[in-house]
Amino acid sequence: MTEYDFVSIGDTVTDAFIRLKLDSARVTISQERRELCMRFGDKIPYENVYVVPGVGNSANAATTAARLGLKTAFVSNVGDDAHGKEIIESLAGEGMSTEFIAVHAGKKTNYHYVLWYKDDRTILIKHEEFDYRLPDIGSPHWVYLSSLGEHAAKFHDALADYFESHPDVKFAFQPGTFQMKMGIDALSRIYRRTEIFFCNKEESQRILGTEESDIKKLLDGIHALGPKAVCITDGPDGAYARDFEDKYWSMPVYPDPKPPVSRTGAGDAFSSTIVAALALGKPFTEALRWGPVNSMSVVQGIGARAGLLKREALEQYLLHAPDGYAPQPL
Repeated sequence: MTEYDFVSIGDTVTDAFIRLKLDSARVTISQERRELCMRFGDKIPYENVYVVPGVGNSANAATTAARLGLKTAFVSNVGDDAHGKEIIESLAGEGMSTEFIAVHAGKKTNYHYVLWYKDDRTILIKHEEFDYRLPDIGSPHWVYLSSLGEHAAKFHDALADYFESHPDVKFAFQPGTFQMKMGIDALSRIYRRTEIFFCNKEESQRILGTEESDIKKLLDGIHALGPKAVCITDGPDGAYARDFEDKYWSMPVYPDPKPPVSRTGAGDAFSSTIVAALALGKPFTEALRWGPVNSMSVVQGIGARAGLLKREALEQYLLHAPDGYAPQPL
């Protein structure tokens, strides 16, 4: 069996980016939320549509790892339709193994609609009902888990069993929407086994059921659930981390060369790049420097994969990083 450096597990999807015209929609901002508004019953024109196959949190992570030179495999599910075939072909083209992607007869492949307005988006999602099973992935150096559908609850127990029987496998967890809805108790074995955990600030508050805004307390709260290291992103304010030695860090964003085109995939790029750097033997503080570079690059393109960098290009950005681009003690 091939010994992989990085195995990513999670759903994959085709994203259809529908670019809305600025005069056909508007965003309203209240104290509690931002809302994308369109007049009900209208025929609303759009500028264009871009279809991007083979994305999703875990697929993006696999692409990150493959482009950075790690021997990578992806565990996922698709239907036996044209979209599923296209996804497998596109991911194989990234140089990763697709041997663990199950093709389900009579099923549709996940297909999401991204309502793209200015530099942000609202996504219409639907996770198909697959029979989730964990294939024999051997003992990779790292396993990366992210978004799975709401029908995958029992699959997490199989994953927890796998990690208990493979104590040397390092595990990174970036929970998706349905995994956060499952709650802490349902995923307690997963949290306890996590080597490094990723989420944004709002997600950390949702997971912990708190309105606490002090970032150190949020880092500590997630750490108390079991992860050895925790990273919490906070948009343009950068990211914060509690490392494996219980040291706290603040990491700025890498400056955008021009205004972002689309922010889809920025969080995935940040998280998976840090894990890939760790898998390549980089120290934690250097891995923190790697993450924002790929986030910066991703938001300059359409979709979550186009801007992901190869290692040489990423290292060039680091070589020419502005003064002060480094983790600071928090």
